[in-house]
Amino acid sequence: MAKGLKSLVRLNEWKVDEKRRILGERLSQISALEDGLTALEEEVLNEQSVAQQSPQEAGLFYGTYANGVISRRDQFKSDINEMEKQVQAARDDLNEAYRELKKFEIIHRQREKREAAELEKKQQSLLDELALQNHERK
Repeated sequence: MAKGLKSLVRLNEWKVDEKRRILGERLSQISALEDGLTALEEEVLNEQSVAQQSPQEAGLFYGTYANGVISRRDQFKSDINEMEKQVQAARDDLNEAYRELKKFEIIHRQREKREAAELEKKQQSLLDELALQNHERK
């Protein structure tokens, strides 16, 4: 039976590792989206400085560019919010898997302690019996 518990512990360790990997992926996706948003903000600043240097040429195109930037910014923010929801769900899954792992680890440790105590009791019983036989022979 202890072998079965050992397998359950390993299985749950694998599940926890898998949940950690998923959480890491979600966090890196948020980071990439935030980097994209930062790059967009820098791009806007660059385009504004170019537009200030040549206002006649920029006047024709900057309005369309600005609308596109607003749309892209809103999309980045929407994607970040969605990923944050997914991160929270991944954290909840990881917490649940970790609690499940700890439950099996505790049961496994208790079973090992109980088996060790039983073995020690049997060994002590054998030693006591040998001592009694040795005493009767004397």
